[in-house]
Amino acid sequence: MSDIDPEDDRRLKYGWTTGACATAAAKAAYMALVNGRFPDTIKIALPKGQTPEFALERTALSGGIATAAVIKDAGDDPDVTHGALIECRVQRARAGAGISFLAGEGVGMVTRAGLPLAVGEPAINPAPRKMIIDNLASIHNPKEGPLDLEITISVEDGEKLAKKTWNERLGIIGGLSILGTTGIVVPYSCSAWIHSIHRGIDVAREAGLDHVIGSTGSTSEKAVMKLYDLPLIAFLDMGDFVGGLMKYLRSQPLSRLTIAGGFGKLSKLAAGHLDLHSKRSQVDPSFLAALAKQAGADDGLVSEIAAGGSAGAILQIAQNKSLALGDAVAKAAQTEAAKVSEGTFAVEVILYDRLGHQVGRAGFEET
Repeated sequence: MSDIDPEDDRRLKYGWTTGACATAAAKAAYMALVNGRFPDTIKIALPKGQTPEFALERTALSGGIATAAVIKDAGDDPDVTHGALIECRVQRARAGAGISFLAGEGVGMVTRAGLPLAVGEPAINPAPRKMIIDNLASIHNPKEGPLDLEITISVEDGEKLAKKTWNERLGIIGGLSILGTTGIVVPYSCSAWIHSIHRGIDVAREAGLDHVIGSTGSTSEKAVMKLYDLPLIAFLDMGDFVGGLMKYLRSQPLSRLTIAGGFGKLSKLAAGHLDLHSKRSQVDPSFLAALAKQAGADDGLVSEIAAGGSAGAILQIAQNKSLALGDAVAKAAQTEAAKVSEGTFAVEVILYDRLGHQVGRAGFEET
């Protein structure tokens, strides 16, 4: 993680979504198809009125097919698609066909219900499709008749890059998704991650599941997978965004949610924090000491925990004295989660240490 403060917009550079890049490439290709030549640079209009300008990395015009490509610049956001080559091939379609979108190399196909696209569609989301159509319409001469075009979007090495995303788990196979509602990547907003959590819940619901599991990381996910015989789509990599998961689940509820994570991370939830990132919430030894006292710790142990230097050290202190601090933290986290759920779904909380050993649990029966 960078040392850049995500709250300091003066130091952070915004970037462009794959949808904005595809729009720029498609508009440049369409202009070449109409005029016989590509512009030096291409300016597009975003949904909120911004008009960024893009350099063209690669162009080709032959046999009634125009192809243009741009390099995605995600700014200062740690986006897996930063630097990827986004390419659009545009060609005329039969009269009355309208504009159709196809998946080229590196763009995935939808294979599961629950996403904002039908099964069998290329993973080019509705907002980027509209952005492309609007930008092409803005330069189209109505005297030439309706816009009947076939647009194929490709991402170089997209299938390889997709391995670093949720796509396969969501049922998007063969490559990346073309995303972006506003066209702008806000550094460290992690909007793509939260978007993936929401789509994961949608996919689970469409598959008929009534129980999903949100994990803070791979260690807790692997451990909790041993407890529940559920399909992979039930397991959501929520990272630090437990609040984002629960708030969406409150509006789109399933019956049960298991929250699984490290002792330190979920002690923050127990203290009322819904964003578990270290820049936005901290482990509070005094809070853990108070929970220890409630769990029966004597004054000496309470003082030792209050002086603990880290979550791991505090957990070890409690374990050395056979104090069930993990269960107390899990119960407190469950209470905080129930405040967010407002009764729309049941919650259990399971805590793990760094080795994946369970160190605390507040089960569904305890709600």
